[in-house]
Amino acid sequence: MSDSLKSSKAEINMSTMDVIYKRRAVRDYLPQAIDKMVIRTLLDAAVYAPTAIDEEPWSFAIIQNQNILDRLSESAKDLIRHGDKNSTEVKHLLPHANTPDYHAFYNASTLIVIYSKFQGQFVEADCWLAAENLMLAACSKGLGTCVIGSSVLALNTLEWKAELGIPAEMMAVVPIIIGLPAGETPPVPRKPPEIIVWK
Repeated sequence: MSDSLKSSKAEINMSTMDVIYKRRAVRDYLPQAIDKMVIRTLLDAAVYAPTAIDEEPWSFAIIQNQNILDRLSESAKDLIRHGDKNSTEVKHLLPHANTPDYHAFYNASTLIVIYSKFQGQFVEADCWLAAENLMLAACSKGLGTCVIGSSVLALNTLEWKAELGIPAEMMAVVPIIIGLPAGETPPVPRKPPEIIVWK
């Protein structure tokens, strides 16, 4: 483990419920790189997610090259600018995409993309379950994470698949940034569970 992580809250001992309630979507990161052994620990946690009919349909791409992250951010912003202006997502993201210094990955040092190896009824759900395991494991080590859905279109272009060495038939499902939070992210209130039936 790197010194930067040792000096962070990397060895926090939290209960499962603590981690669930503490996890945040972090959008401000320190520049320190995440150690390879830490990333491997997070990936090991990810693959222990439930998986329908034991398919384990996930594969992972780890991107820590700043030049690639910067260019991928610009590609994501460009696709948003040229997207369907009536789309709720485009309406939400367009002000960011039109801001020159906005970085789609919030300057995080690491992007982990969960790809599906094949298509199937439960494949995307499996990948999202792996993502949640990864994010909770990261939180338990004092790291911040955030799903960057705005990068999915760019990651699934043939150009980016070719550059990253991703087989054309694989699909990016969940891009997650990981890093040391630059500060505290306040909790976001959640509505209580809406129970429609309890018999």
